[in-house]
Amino acid sequence: MSAVHPGYAPPSGPDRPSSRPWARRLLIAGTAAWAVLLAGLAWWSARTDEPTVREQRTTEQAAPVVNAAVGQLVAALDGTAWAMTPSRVELGCRVTPVSTGAEVTRGIDVLVVAGGERDLLSRVADELPGRWRAGVGDAAEGPLLRADAGEFVLVEGESTSPGRVRFEVLTGCRPTDAAIGDLLPGKRVSPALQAALQALDRPVPEQVDRIWTPCPGGAKAWTERMEVGPEPASLSALAPLAAAGTVVVDTPEVYAYRSGTDLVIADATGDQLHLMLSNGCAE
Repeated sequence: MSAVHPGYAPPSGPDRPSSRPWARRLLIAGTAAWAVLLAGLAWWSARTDEPTVREQRTTEQAAPVVNAAVGQLVAALDGTAWAMTPSRVELGCRVTPVSTGAEVTRGIDVLVVAGGERDLLSRVADELPGRWRAGVGDAAEGPLLRADAGEFVLVEGESTSPGRVRFEVLTGCRPTDAAIGDLLPGKRVSPALQAALQALDRPVPEQVDRIWTPCPGGAKAWTERMEVGPEPASLSALAPLAAAGTVVVDTPEVYAYRSGTDLVIADATGDQLHLMLSNGCAE
């Protein structure tokens, strides 16, 4: 008999069979089955579960939510002087520490009587869908509207200067697979905008881009906008065109009026005269 030294297991001879081989095979089979189950659950979750972080939705997947949110804002802004702005795409943001993406922003500029910015924000917040949980609070720069349009799309509204409010719909940084298209290129200039250009003695282009968005009811809202020269202009030349409609804003630098279903805005602030025509969701 050989001695067994403390701290060492007794040797087993080469002819000694391993204990319980069936248990090892059962463990291997169980582990494989568990791995298959986890893979199946992950596949099902990726295709059926709601996203839990913004990084699970690309800019292309966010596009319908963004455009629908802009349409909701347009519908809530009925009766005001508003104009959509083109999409702004910022590339190079960090989705994760090792991957970059893009952030897309769509905007709407609104003109109000100076001092009426908070009232406008509050009215729009009340008009937005209840599930957005829209509200107006106080920020360092003034009143701020915030709302959640779903799918991690944020809606904000704030005063940019006295008498001016900007609403923005933001995707946050996401993987990018396509730009959010909001331009309808090559459209002829609307008759109401042609009349405004002629009254201001500015040339009428043959075509103009339109910014569009779907309305909650299924129609399309759109804005035509253009720069028409740095020369100063007397906006009072537009008054005869507004005689049969409704004047919305009348100041030395901004004149806005409704002509039928069209909203025309002439903005002479800055170093360029801007003309915009919008057709909203209420028409």
